[in-house]
Amino acid sequence: MTDALSETSSASLDDALLETLPGAVRRAAALWPDRAAWVFDDDASLTFAEVATRVDATARRLALAGIEPGQRVAVLLDNRPEFPLTWLALATLGATMVPLNTKYRSADAGYILAKSRAVALVTAHGLERILGDHGLPILDAIQLAAPESMRITPPAEISPPAEVSPPAEVSPPAEVVRPESIVNVQFTSGTTGHPKGCRLTSRYWLTLARGMVDGFPRLTSDDIMLTAQPMSYMDPQWNIVAGLVSGATVVVLDGFHPTTFWSKVREHRVTYFYCLAAMPSLMLTTPPDPLDTQHRVRVVQCSAIPPARHAEIEQRWGVPWYEVFGMTETGGDIHVTDVEHDALVGSGSIGRPKAGREVEIVDSHDAHLPRGEVGELVIRGVGLMDGYDDEPEATADVFRNGWLHTGDLARMDDDGIVTLIGRVKDVVRRAGENVAAREVEETLLGHPAVRLAAVVSVADDLRGEEVKAYLVLTDGRDAREAAAELHDFCSERIARFKVPRYWEVRDDLPRTASERVAKKEITPGRTWDTQAGEWC
Repeated sequence: MTDALSETSSASLDDALLETLPGAVRRAAALWPDRAAWVFDDDASLTFAEVATRVDATARRLALAGIEPGQRVAVLLDNRPEFPLTWLALATLGATMVPLNTKYRSADAGYILAKSRAVALVTAHGLERILGDHGLPILDAIQLAAPESMRITPPAEISPPAEVSPPAEVSPPAEVVRPESIVNVQFTSGTTGHPKGCRLTSRYWLTLARGMVDGFPRLTSDDIMLTAQPMSYMDPQWNIVAGLVSGATVVVLDGFHPTTFWSKVREHRVTYFYCLAAMPSLMLTTPPDPLDTQHRVRVVQCSAIPPARHAEIEQRWGVPWYEVFGMTETGGDIHVTDVEHDALVGSGSIGRPKAGREVEIVDSHDAHLPRGEVGELVIRGVGLMDGYDDEPEATADVFRNGWLHTGDLARMDDDGIVTLIGRVKDVVRRAGENVAAREVEETLLGHPAVRLAAVVSVADDLRGEEVKAYLVLTDGRDAREAAAELHDFCSERIARFKVPRYWEVRDDLPRTASERVAKKEITPGRTWDTQAGEWC
């Protein structure tokens, strides 16, 4: 790096380059050329300078394969460098990535391919052999489901080789790479219906990342971040962008494995990671280790920390865990910071809005509710999604009256602290009383024998709906044995009308890529009815 470049201030580079993802790549290569940008589980490692070179090489190959500005390209890759390289290369060309979960099969992959109007598919050699589809290779399955007009580009034409020489720089017309350019059509998990494609821009990703640098957790080039979710999900992607903005190294695991997670944290000298949903509960199922507190982690951010076990989690691993709330539609919105952490441990509160976000609680008519009352959480600010792809009515509905409607029930106290209660549509209406499934689930997760819980409604002639709990336990008890103890456990903590009547124990529950329970995929089985005292 030249003396002149080394003296260039971060602020001036921010102004010039931190408006688009390609600009963020160039800026990172200029500021931290020799620093490790990405480290993958298979020991693949790229510096920021190598990332910039590989992104340009991949963009060139995509352009030679016929990819043009404005086109959508599906990406079916596991946690390997080619995933973020392809994403950033597509952004460099002014094209859009449509990520596919590697667990998808012909029906769900075919739906997204058709819905997104993808013109090509980026995959890797051998991936179809690794994944399979009950004997049918995944690529064959997707080809059968894809519309006839879709061309599936042969992997050899676009997968960058292990070694690349610096290519001629790819420079698409400036007007196709703008802050508002769509760089992702990111499909939601689809827990309440068919997935919707969120149109996400460079401004969306950079707003999220810059908030983590300028505000809590204040990421810097001294940090080492870690992510363990599938690259098709948004969390590893914002980790990648946060690394580009802050200069932090991002360690990408091949997946989340509770038994080895903390050893990886120690091995890579990680200082920050994010996790969500069931992950902390699954971590707690592993036996305590004398090395549990021997690490460099300074901050863990997590969505849906089990309130009853929050203090236990912190005590075991010796690091503060901070609640954070965001959505595919919005990015990062509300968080607990180091200022209020101690007062909120175990409260279930998600904290205050981040800088640049406004938050309100509204009733069913969108009237703002007084502090302390429960209603729907609505958000507005810079860097939200551009809308749902090809769904104008759904977009208008979610953005009605100038606020994005989250679908979450929440309340805000007099100090502006927000607490989630549940989902607007995830409520059991029992004998005229509303029972938020989330509240019952969090109560159940407070029992040490409960590893995972999902609460749903069951039709009932007398009460309209009844409460049913699906459980994954840490011991071998059946539903009748578990219900005897858990019924009393819940009754001591929540109103009796909220306590489940029906109980079913499973070895596991289906989950989305974001590790949330996919309730719509649960089919009823052998159930214990505490009221009737019999199996049904």
